[in-house]
Amino acid sequence: MKILELHSLTYSYDKNKLILKSINAQMETGKMYAILGPSGCGKTTLLSLLGGLDSPASGSVLFEGKDIAQIGLARHRKNNVSFIFQSYNLIDYLTPVENVALTSKLPPLPILERLGLTKEESKRNVLKLSGGQQQRVAIARALASEAPIILADEPTGNLDEDTAQEITQILKMSAHEQEKCVVVVTHSNELAKQADVVLGLRNGKIQPLENYL
Repeated sequence: MKILELHSLTYSYDKNKLILKSINAQMETGKMYAILGPSGCGKTTLLSLLGGLDSPASGSVLFEGKDIAQIGLARHRKNNVSFIFQSYNLIDYLTPVENVALTSKLPPLPILERLGLTKEESKRNVLKLSGGQQQRVAIARALASEAPIILADEPTGNLDEDTAQEITQILKMSAHEQEKCVVVVTHSNELAKQADVVLGLRNGKIQPLENYL
């Protein structure tokens, strides 16, 4: 089922440099999307627009057929999307359990343990965890959310190869079994190979890359 649509989406940091040029695309529930492209091409900017963290210069993002600007960006962020940020964006004075509990009514510990944190680690202050462990907490927080869309910015960037593969499978499972729309910005061809749809972003334009890998 179609859940996100991009209509003539344009974005610029200033009037002389367009980062995104009249992008049109649509995304469905039950699928994992990977967005590939060189550094600085606008991948993270596109993710921010999908999540209502920023507004386009022109064009629109639709959630279930309705412009998210009309829904209200704050409401869209709260109810419709969960984020996995490259910089984690955890609340640094809380534990992993407390961070995850903010986004879900589900018990946090089973989700954290599924992602490789021990019970002891889950009750430490997040600043006492390694970067890889903090990344797992950020992923757990998104997976625990009831929002139908997961937006992930380099979710496996700070993880070892085995853990990265495991996280990729969990994200894929979230799409296929929980019927979520998972959109991942990544430099990893290994992650992209697991996606249902691969999109390439170059020179401000997005296109399907069915034969990219």
